[in-house]
Amino acid sequence: MDEDAEIIAEFLVESHENLDQLDRDLVALERAPGDRHLLSSIFRTIHTIKGTSGFLAFGRLEELTHVGENLLSRLRDGALAMDAPTAEVLLRMVDAVRVLLTRVEEHGDDAVDGGAAENLAEVIAAIRAVLAGDAPAAAPVATPSAVETVATPTAVEPVDVPVESVGTPVEPPAAVAAVEPVVTPPAVELLEEPVEEAPVDAPEEEARRTVVDSSVRVDVDLLDSLVQLVGELVLTRNQILQRTEGGGDVELVRAAQRLDLVASELQESVMKTRMQPIGQVWAKMPRIVRDLSHQLGREVDLQMEGHDTELDRSLLEALKGPLTHLVRNSLDHGIEPPERRAAAGKPTTGTLMLRAYHESGQVVVEIVDDGAGIDPARIGEVAVRRGVVTAEQLRRMDHREVLHLIFRPGFSTAEKVTNVSGRGVGMDVVRTNIERIGGSVDLASQPGQGTTCRVRIPLTLAIIPALVIGQGAERYAIPQANLVELVRLEGEDLRRSVEVLAGAPVLRLRGRLLPLVHLDEALGSEAEVGDAATVVVLQADDVHFGLVVDEVHDTQEIVVKPIGRQLKDLPLYAGATIMGDGRVALILDVAGMARSSGIEAVTVEATETRVAGTEAESLLLLELASGRRAALPLAAISRLEEFDPARIERSGSREVVQYREGILPLIRLAPAIGLVDSATAGEQVSVIVHERGEHRIGLVIDRVLDVVETAVVASEVGRRPGVLGSAVVQDKVTDLVDLDAVVAGVA
Repeated sequence: MDEDAEIIAEFLVESHENLDQLDRDLVALERAPGDRHLLSSIFRTIHTIKGTSGFLAFGRLEELTHVGENLLSRLRDGALAMDAPTAEVLLRMVDAVRVLLTRVEEHGDDAVDGGAAENLAEVIAAIRAVLAGDAPAAAPVATPSAVETVATPTAVEPVDVPVESVGTPVEPPAAVAAVEPVVTPPAVELLEEPVEEAPVDAPEEEARRTVVDSSVRVDVDLLDSLVQLVGELVLTRNQILQRTEGGGDVELVRAAQRLDLVASELQESVMKTRMQPIGQVWAKMPRIVRDLSHQLGREVDLQMEGHDTELDRSLLEALKGPLTHLVRNSLDHGIEPPERRAAAGKPTTGTLMLRAYHESGQVVVEIVDDGAGIDPARIGEVAVRRGVVTAEQLRRMDHREVLHLIFRPGFSTAEKVTNVSGRGVGMDVVRTNIERIGGSVDLASQPGQGTTCRVRIPLTLAIIPALVIGQGAERYAIPQANLVELVRLEGEDLRRSVEVLAGAPVLRLRGRLLPLVHLDEALGSEAEVGDAATVVVLQADDVHFGLVVDEVHDTQEIVVKPIGRQLKDLPLYAGATIMGDGRVALILDVAGMARSSGIEAVTVEATETRVAGTEAESLLLLELASGRRAALPLAAISRLEEFDPARIERSGSREVVQYREGILPLIRLAPAIGLVDSATAGEQVSVIVHERGEHRIGLVIDRVLDVVETAVVASEVGRRPGVLGSAVVQDKVTDLVDLDAVVAGVA
């Protein structure tokens, strides 16, 4: 209902504006009956109102505008000539439309009865009479206000009496002598009282102001200029705050703080004027899906969630093309024809889901289908055959990298070119256009089950929160949307946590290996290794890495400025900003830095070398039950979390914790594999999060010991429910956890 109300409100605003213009155009047309431009403009306006009325099921409004459209069509075609009676009839139609719109505004429908219904019938009959060639009888133009005043004719005459006559008796002119008895103080009081009480006693007029007069159309260029001015205000605010920080002038500090508050509120309000719901992009999707599904012989159920998710208008425009292409791709390459779906045991009707939501300061748009999915083997075969990659390069790629080959220019698996796809252009353009606005696109697919394409874009490109870091004498800004956490390592912690794996530095962080990038090296300088390191943990899509920097300053809102053409081709920078002291700071492009540093390639190469050379397995070593050790495959672990014991609740017999807008069921690993739980109350609870499809399970442990790469020689010794057996790992006997058995019945 909220969505329908929004559509109706927009329809009312536009229609009232159009009717005001129609009044002017009809009067002008009466003076210049041969002006075809005016006729065409009037016809288009009435046609638009008629079409929307039919869509919204306003039958009387549709009937009225339909006969009016017929008359305008005859005038436009020259079958009828514009004259005074015809102009009068058209003006009456405009007034009747205005009355029906008021009815819709007040009651939500166009149902009229009594005198209003008779007046509507008269207007329609008059238009039809003109169409039939009969001259209609002259009728007064019935505006809504005129209809109300006709009911009290005695109140009409005193309106024309000068106000001065109330206080000072004046001999009235002969023309008004007949109504002299009416002009008495009581009569004037009756006139003045409704004027004062109108805002209270006339809810209809108040409702009219709420819907129609509450919005105003602003030129886009003016709005963009206003945003730029607010950006300059934010820069000036930052400079003033920096200069007054720690100052002795108390009044100046207070004024600066007040400026900070006002500038922040102004910035938020102005940015909201640029925010528009993504539903505007999705409005055309049902028609696109309907037409394309018929063309391809598919049966598709389109579902859309998150219509109200808002983002910057400029980003919304840039998103239209990529989203349309992704939807077309899902229909052409994803959802199978009905007979193939039936043969695969699926419903003959495929499902295409469009979902949008806010996450970590970004807008996430997902295009999900339950079609055939993407077969990595097929992608790899085509890529090698067409020379996109070599067989050796393909062998060293993981599942995700193979899927992302479809974003390479010229890549296509289509056997023939159609008007839908097959030319090998599109997906690379989609990725380029999304990255151009600071976003990213990622794919996840299961053959036979479907594909999810996930697009992440910033809420706005104008003003963003960022972390300011220092490197040497320069400062840089990192968008906060890419920031995960900050880590400070010193002395023994640094030597124990940082090591070299396959020639690349990595950081062991809570049981996870993170590739490290030294900002100095990324910028082309030589990295200096000391006794301490500050690591900024960043994410770009699903790639996490650590950036080693000299200093971390603070977080602040920055105004994004485009960089010059000299730096435009450098992958490390996404823009620039002006700091509080007037100096320029470059904004780092986290995704570009990951690609230019070869993080994905290094990770894949290290894994491939270990597996091929030693058949090693990555294990997460755990401590359970007073020193007892256990191991889990590292690939089965999504993340490691720590919770306050007070957060643990119960649902039935199961321990649970509220986690990431959901409920995470917990399993205490020690008792699950036949050991006595030794966890003590009052400590932080360590939990390993294991994800299986859409389900998450939390395994409660004592602590993580290490992550090791070793060739496991399993033994039957210690085999029991929840344990596959044991192996010697780091010279100690270690239980090998049967994760499937542990989580059986929960996931």
